[in-house]
Amino acid sequence: MSLDRLWVHSARARLWRWLLGEFVHAPIEPILHPSATRLRWAGFSVFFGNLIFYAIWTVVVRQPYESLFLRIVAACSGALLFLPIISRDASSYRGAWLYSAVCWLVMPVFFFWMYWMNGGNAVWLASISAMFLIYYHMTDWRLATVGSTTGALLSWLVFNALRAPVEASASFSIENLVVIGFAWGTAFVLGFSSANLRRTRLINTLSTMAVMAHELRTPLATVDLLGDVLRNQAQHEMPEQKQKKIEDLATRLQNLVRSMNRQIDTQISNAQLLRLPNEKSPVHAAELVRDVVANYPYRSSHERDCVEVFVQQDFCFMGSRALFSQLLSNLIKNALYSLAASSHASHPGDLRITVGVYHGKGRLAVADKGLGIPHEHQQRIFEPFFSTQTGVGSGLGLTFCKNVVETAKGHIGVFSEPGEGAVFVIDLPLHTATAPERAPPS
Repeated sequence: MSLDRLWVHSARARLWRWLLGEFVHAPIEPILHPSATRLRWAGFSVFFGNLIFYAIWTVVVRQPYESLFLRIVAACSGALLFLPIISRDASSYRGAWLYSAVCWLVMPVFFFWMYWMNGGNAVWLASISAMFLIYYHMTDWRLATVGSTTGALLSWLVFNALRAPVEASASFSIENLVVIGFAWGTAFVLGFSSANLRRTRLINTLSTMAVMAHELRTPLATVDLLGDVLRNQAQHEMPEQKQKKIEDLATRLQNLVRSMNRQIDTQISNAQLLRLPNEKSPVHAAELVRDVVANYPYRSSHERDCVEVFVQQDFCFMGSRALFSQLLSNLIKNALYSLAASSHASHPGDLRITVGVYHGKGRLAVADKGLGIPHEHQQRIFEPFFSTQTGVGSGLGLTFCKNVVETAKGHIGVFSEPGEGAVFVIDLPLHTATAPERAPPS
């Protein structure tokens, strides 16, 4: 009996963890496969599709109810997908919510309204079924489920409130409910399984990368040991000039090992971007930035001199200090790479990290005067495995940064002009328990 109870308890715990992982902790994707081209085509389809179907349902196959006004409103909603707030930064909160609102209005709300108004006839029964498949294909299955439910309910309430003079008995016929239920269930299963498959593939790929990065520590440990051997050999009856050269070589080897180990730590952290720890504690921004800048493994003193920290106003936020340290290291590494690849020699202040408070939120800004980012790439730089550095890096660093910021309820964005550098801006909610204090510029 005790074994049975233990098994039941274990099964419940596994089921609870699975539910949390799939329904709560899994990242929500308001825009599936975001790209400017995809969004513009979606807007194009919504805009012209509504106008075309209005002509079809009023001229070719006349329906009991059609509304030119609603069709124009739906078409104009599709035109919103052409706005720069979405097309330039599809990963932003504002763009994601605007996209979700457009999809909700032009699909479940509008389609169910037309279904009720047309008495649930065959045309709109088929349209509702197609709408479910399209909706679950365009957004996260959880958002699509909530949107479909609220859209159907809202349109029904408005339909009844207006006492529309339409016979609605067919809308609730057993046959219609079975068809709608089957279409909705099919779309739900397809959306859920597709999201699970995408996440599983990404986790497996990231796990493989983490293992490969970890395995590099063994040969690096051997190189570090060789540095110690060289330093010991230099202490035995050697001319002073030769001894100095050998010690210098040993120091360079060990500095290289430390730098490589830091890069390995970075890649392992990046590979955990879907399984970030939830530990949070108060973090003081100025202290965090100064600590990361001081301990970063620069390749030369000239590279170190390029970095300046400017504290306009210190602030405190809730987050993981370790994760945000790695985040800043990623941004510094990318900025230094951009400076090194630019055509002009770098100078002090070419990489500037600013700490301040802006519009009631804490702000960290990492600005460089390097190559900049092409406009067509700016909307994709936070996608996994996308990199502007051909043949360099894994393309996970900025995805990791985005996920870390979002776990702290913040937002990260980029502003860049090709050839003029880039500015990565991180806005974070202030920790209310600690009021921000002004700090002198450093």
